Amino acid sequence: MDKQKKHYERMATMTFSSVYPHYVTKVEKKGRTKDELQQVIEWLTGYNESQLQTLIDEKILQNLF
Repeated sequence: MDKQKKHYERMATMTFSSVYPHYVTKVEKKGRTKDELQQVIEWLTGYNESQLQTLIDEKILQNLF
């Protein structure tokens, strides 16, 4: 299996709950807040905070973007 295909397959199987904490850490390091991240995610996906929490709690496999 070529390296690029493995990368894409790994990305496709990631859960939002496994990635979200990394987003929070990154935005906070850049001087932004979790609320600002929430606004951007909601703008991009249409998911509000409670819907995102459901995805995180249920470890939904879903490509939000």
